Formats: sequence, structure tokens, C-alpha cells
Amino acid sequence: MAVDDIARYRANLQGEVDSVALYTALSEAESDPKVAEVYRRLAAVEQDHVEVWRKEITGKGGSPGDIRPSIRARVLGWLAKRFGAAMVLPVIAATEARDHAVYQDQPEAIAAGLPADEQSHARVIRTAMAGSGGLAGPEIARLEGRHRAGSGNALRAAVLGANDGLVSNMSLVMGVAGAAAAEQTILLAGLAGLIAGACSMAMGEWLSVNSARELAEQQIALEANELEMFPEQEREELILIYQSKGLSETEATSVADRLLSQDGAAVDTLAREELGIDPSELGGSAWVAGASSFLLFSIGAIFPVAPFFFLTGTTAVIASLLSGGVALALIGFGTSLFTGRGVLFSAGRQLLIGYAAAGVTYAVGALVGVSLT
Repeated sequence: MAVDDIARYRANLQGEVDSVALYTALSEAESDPKVAEVYRRLAAVEQDHVEVWRKEITGKGGSPGDIRPSIRARVLGWLAKRFGAAMVLPVIAATEARDHAVYQDQPEAIAAGLPADEQSHARVIRTAMAGSGGLAGPEIARLEGRHRAGSGNALRAAVLGANDGLVSNMSLVMGVAGAAAAEQTILLAGLAGLIAGACSMAMGEWLSVNSARELAEQQIALEANELEMFPEQEREELILIYQSKGLSETEATSVADRLLSQDGAAVDTLAREELGIDPSELGGSAWVAGASSFLLFSIGAIFPVAPFFFLTGTTAVIASLLSGGVALALIGFGTSLFTGRGVLFSAGRQLLIGYAAAGVTYAVGALVGVSLT
């Protein structure tokens, strides 16, 4: 039993060490000093959790050892420093929720108050606000993983976009290869699949984002029109919004009147609070989304095709499978960053799914090839 407890404590310790490393990386990546200070405070909370599990391990007769941040934590930290904190915030938010759920079933964690700590980082943020002059609403939303910036879920989108290109084009290439087609035919089919798939993905993403932007713009315009035609009713809405946030009627009325006196501030607030729309972003650029989808799909789709530029026959097919397998494993590693599952498990699952799809299409291609000859 003690051995099982120590193993569980070590897993918890690794998670807290990772959290310290991630929040430290976020504080170093953040350009806003107020937000950076919040990240440093969150890192300090997680460091306290590290000490809790070190003491539990020692108390059971074990040795905590020198546990360092995992590869996952180091990669996420690098991504934050390279592309900004918004790139990894949704991943970290999901990790915090998972830690809270795990600790709920552990009496040692409950006794140390860890579930409450994991759930109450918002209180740490408010403490930082008091010491730094206050943070704006969008900044708090970023810290809580709800920021709607274009990169908010960019990591997940990048991995899944490349996976779509890889699996679909590897299946296509293997299907044509199964029909015993010539290398030139396989290469042509693979390139056609890459271009067609990338264009389809780009167009679909462009339409999706552009339609969302147009809808948001229409909703904001309607809200502005209502504010102009029915100012008293909209004023009452603003008052109710701030009362629901805990302000007294007098305070809420004061805030509403102040917003109404500023050009555009009331519409901006109503759009954010009533419609859930950030007028400054509107879901990001449709052109950037389309171009990103095209590029990511193409990156994944080129792996199974590339060997046919240089090799022929069975050697080319095997090389295509190996190249695709390497890419599948890398994508599996990428998915482990935001799912929290082990790297080997994620890579193995990705290989199994990818090769299964390729095997099915190869078999179908072989059957079709035989029937046509």
C-alpha cells in the first residue's frame, strides 16, 4: 500500500513541478508586467504544492529525488516564449481542471487544501489585481483560459490540421499503391490529394470564420441600434449585468452611466457581456485562418508523398509508410501536450489509427486493381 501511495505522490509531484515550470515560463513570456506578476504568484502557489508532495513522500519512507519538468512542460514553455502565452493558456486551463478533479479523490490532497487551491486561482488573480492597480477584463479572461484571441486554441488546431492532411493523404497514397499503379501515378495522386484537400480546408475555414465575423458584426450593429432607439432599456440591461456581478444597485448604476457617457463603451460592454462577442477580434481574420489551414494540411499531407519523388517500387511504398509513421508519432506527441496523456500512449494510438486507415485503403485499392485488370 505504501508503495502505491508513493507512486501516486510522485505522479502528483511531477504534475506540480510541471505547473511551476509552466507558470514561470508564462511570466517570462508575458509583456504586461501586471499579468506577469499574476503568473509568478500562481507559480508560487504551485511551488507550495510541490513541497506538500515532497513531505508526503518522505513521510512514507520514500525519497522525492530530483524531479524535473517533463518534456511536455518544457515544450509548452518553449511555445509560450516563442509564440506568446495565449498559445498555451487553453492547455493549462484544462490541466488545472484535471488536477482539481484528481485531487478531489485523494484524502491527502483534500487535507492540504489542494483542490481548493487549484479551483481558486481566480482569488490569486484578484490579490494580484489589488497589488498592481487592477487588471482589465480581457486580461483576466486570458489568465482563466477564456481569451478569444486567434491563437487561443492554435496549438490544438495546428496538430489536428496537420493530422487531417497526413492521415487522408497517406490513405489516398496507399489506396493507389494497393492498385499496383505506377510510381508516377501514385505521386500525381498524392500531390492532387494534397492540393485538393488543402484548398478544401482553406476554403471551409475561410467561410466559417468569415460567416462568424459577419454574424457578430450584425449582432453588434443591432445592439448599437437598440442603444440608440431604446437608451433607457439598454441602461437597465447594463445595470442588471453589473448587479449580477455583485455590485450594489447604486454602484451598478454609476458604472452604467459612466459607460453610456463614453462613445462606444456601452455597445462594447453589451457586446461582450450580453452577446459574448469581443468587438476588437470578431473571431480573428478569415484570411489568416484559411492560409493557416492550407499550410497545416499541406505539411501533414507531404510526408507520405515525398518518398515517391526519389524512390520507386516497394522501396517507395515502405519509405512512405515509415515517413508517415514518423509524422504520426510527432502528431501523437503534439496531442499529448493538450490531452495530458503519456507520449508513448498518444504516439502509439496515432500510429495505430493512421496505419489502420492506410491498411484499409490499401486493401480496397488492391481489390479494385484486381477487378479492373
